[in-house]
Amino acid sequence: MSRVGDVPVYEQRDDEVEASLYNLWRRAKLHLTLPIRLDVPKYRGIAMLLEEDCWICVDERNNDLPLLAWVAFEDKGRDTLHTPVKCKLNYYHYAATRLRLPVLEWMGEELKRRLQETD
Repeated sequence: MSRVGDVPVYEQRDDEVEASLYNLWRRAKLHLTLPIRLDVPKYRGIAMLLEEDCWICVDERNNDLPLLAWVAFEDKGRDTLHTPVKCKLNYYHYAATRLRLPVLEWMGEELKRRLQETD
């Protein structure tokens, strides 16, 4: 794992991501160059880094220090494309909860846009 292995975790929780978003990321891994960096315009200085095995929400103004990270996706033996994918959600900042949904929504929109450009 990338940068998230070197930063202490404030808290870790079980989480799951929507199948549509997970499947979009898998498509992006096939068609776009990793890591993918997505600036989040709604939150100045916040970006998403999409890597081979994790999604990391980082603070660009603080040397890309992680704020949130979705790790340990439980996709082995996955035989359906419509069910959510379980994972672990690492919190690196006490106030990062408010970023969770907006950055995931932006990630989905931006990945769709970038994949359409490759068609």
